[in-house]
Amino acid sequence: MGLLDGNTHKEYYQGNDHGNYQFTSLKHVIEQFIVAYVGENKIIPKVSKLDVAFHAQRALQELSFDTFKSVKSQQIALPPTLVMPLPHDYVSYTKLSWADSAGIKHPLHPTNSTSNPFQILQNDDGQYSFPADTQLITNADFGSDLEPSWNLITNANTMTGLYNGNVGIVDGKLTWRYVTKNNYGASNWTQLPVAYQQIDVTGQNYIDISADGVAEQITFNTQSGSTDTTDSTVRFGVSTSPPNQMVENVVGSTTGYPSNPNAETSIFDLVNADGDSSYLEWTGTENSTKEVLDIDVRGINHVYVIALAITEFPTGQVYGEAVNGNTLDNVSVTNSSASVMLQSPLNNRTESSTWNNYKTVTPSENQDDYQDDTYWKMNGNRYGLDPQHAQANGSFYIDPRLGRIHFSSNISGKTVILDYISDSLGTDEEMQVHKFAEEAMYKWIAHAIISTSSYGQQLVPRFKKEKFAAIRQAKLRLSSIKLEELTQVLRGKSKQIKH
Repeated sequence: MGLLDGNTHKEYYQGNDHGNYQFTSLKHVIEQFIVAYVGENKIIPKVSKLDVAFHAQRALQELSFDTFKSVKSQQIALPPTLVMPLPHDYVSYTKLSWADSAGIKHPLHPTNSTSNPFQILQNDDGQYSFPADTQLITNADFGSDLEPSWNLITNANTMTGLYNGNVGIVDGKLTWRYVTKNNYGASNWTQLPVAYQQIDVTGQNYIDISADGVAEQITFNTQSGSTDTTDSTVRFGVSTSPPNQMVENVVGSTTGYPSNPNAETSIFDLVNADGDSSYLEWTGTENSTKEVLDIDVRGINHVYVIALAITEFPTGQVYGEAVNGNTLDNVSVTNSSASVMLQSPLNNRTESSTWNNYKTVTPSENQDDYQDDTYWKMNGNRYGLDPQHAQANGSFYIDPRLGRIHFSSNISGKTVILDYISDSLGTDEEMQVHKFAEEAMYKWIAHAIISTSSYGQQLVPRFKKEKFAAIRQAKLRLSSIKLEELTQVLRGKSKQIKH
């Protein structure tokens, strides 16, 4: 009957589940609630397990916000973009700070003096613009860096490495790097790096795509020590789904190792009015500009622009040195007809001029020795100082439209720590209840079921009171006030403050 039966001390201390005895899984809470509360001659005569699970999850969510210790933490080195994405299970933040070389946290303060608004595309006369042929891709000319506009599927980070395929920018063009492989019992396979990005086509009816593509014959070394060439294929198009995350591309392998789904033309699943597929292709030694017009995107909010190149090495080739080949340039995705939705200028879709101006200016607290008007409203006088600006740690604001945190420029390169609240429903491992609050969970579920049922309505006031009493008790228990720690703090209160 013991909860620790079957779990030896050795298994616990050599494992990774330390301290978990203080929690009860949500699954056990649901099962134990049904045993104690549901059945003949019990408070709840009959209820489905699905209903109990729903109310249990709602209880876990609500108690996570102000009762449970549900604060999580993430740390990053803030990049030059001064932007941090919100965590995938983010609900609200509790604290943002940066850590110095001693590991001490310096609190950052929110600012309400700026933001990153949606910037509307306007004509020269100030009228809102709804143009056709608006470029929908960001970084379409492949600037010095593909990211953050383009996402990459690759296992390398260089275009000069010996034995890894990759995709990157060479001489201002999107270029692929190939290498023959001989793992998995086959020697005729390579890697298929992909560059892609998601674009918004909300309100668009048709889009046009075009690009300058170059397909080359790739030179490789044979087992005999000589060189040979093989054809390759370049593709650029749009799809309603993101590409597969697989890098390897196996051709004709006898090992059963799968071929890469991105090598199939079926991933480009849109068509135009003539039935043409939504991709461009260059093979052999083609070098030309191609386009597909009027691709139907009616009723679609987002599509994925995908650029890839495929090389199928002949059977029996050895593990070879990587070589560059095949390029894309001047890629374009535009709306075929005038948009009916408000547009942003291409360079301001995620970064408004307001945000660009804010992040390029050094905060006043870092410009001098506190002798400017931000700190001293009246020169030489201490009065007039606004306490919310009386700090030099830096500031931030959260952009709910894009799900990002924006920081002031003096935080660039620092270690930023985000403490935030989740709802405890992110993963199965998170769905657990501290034993101090287990009774509160039972009372919450019981009250929720009874108050939404056709029976037992006379019990609703009673269970409502028991629910709030159990929650108060859980908060007191989880507050973990230790008498000795409180006494130590109070000892300092008796000190006299000298003026």
